[in-house]
Amino acid sequence: MAHAIETEREQADYAAAPVISVRDVTVSFGSQTVLDKLSLDVYPGEILGFIGPSGAGKSVLMRTILGLNQKTSGEIRIFGYDIDKVTDIEKMEIDMRMGVLFQHGALFSALNVLENIQVPMREYLDLSPRLMDELARLKIDLVGLPQNAAEKLPSELSGGMIKRAALARALALDPDIVFLDEPTSGLDPIGAAEFDDLIANLRNTMGLTVFMVTHDLDSLFSVCDRIAVLGKKRVLVDGSIEDMLKVDEPWVKAYFRGKRARQIDPAAKKRRRAEGGRDMEATG
Repeated sequence: MAHAIETEREQADYAAAPVISVRDVTVSFGSQTVLDKLSLDVYPGEILGFIGPSGAGKSVLMRTILGLNQKTSGEIRIFGYDIDKVTDIEKMEIDMRMGVLFQHGALFSALNVLENIQVPMREYLDLSPRLMDELARLKIDLVGLPQNAAEKLPSELSGGMIKRAALARALALDPDIVFLDEPTSGLDPIGAAEFDDLIANLRNTMGLTVFMVTHDLDSLFSVCDRIAVLGKKRVLVDGSIEDMLKVDEPWVKAYFRGKRARQIDPAAKKRRRAEGGRDMEATG
């Protein structure tokens, strides 16, 4: 297991069992080992930022958890289920509780936004076309897109709109966990900040658990409760962003205390977490 730093979060935050538990997972492609006996937990209701050098295997882990890559060894539990031992029905139920936003949106180019959002509904549910239209339009509202985006093709959307449309599709089945692969890449600073705010608001109002692969320091600072650092084919360390500033591991030190690092205000971070908790209580 990676070395877990003591964080400022209350111990009660981690009293619940993890919704994702990765234990000693190894992933290889041919003779190349990308992940080697990696372990990581993701807890209910948190936004976890997963970072590491380019090419280290961040997206590989995400895709392995989702079952899109085969692992060589180790165990992955999702909602308490060992994914290697579930029945087909249990696997389908698990899949329905997870939504994914891939790095470039991965929208189907021949389908409009409404139809893209309906893809998971068509795969897993038996709904009338009218009900699917209504539900898809609710998701369009939820992610802050205008309703006239529903009939647009991906080629007619801006980069920010593509991200929101892909997020709406990820939320189509009202999942418990959302995986985000570089959600702010390609966005200008204002668009990235607005997307971060959207993720935080959705977590607070819907009680989502968010697994976010990112390089964006602003995202790590503004919305992530905890950060896990991938390096040397495993999780080197995890903790809050304030904890990261205390780590002497060279890559972590360069990342958080290098020339492009930003000043961290721990008091402001505490306020954001407290306000998020109050929002969840108010909507519970």
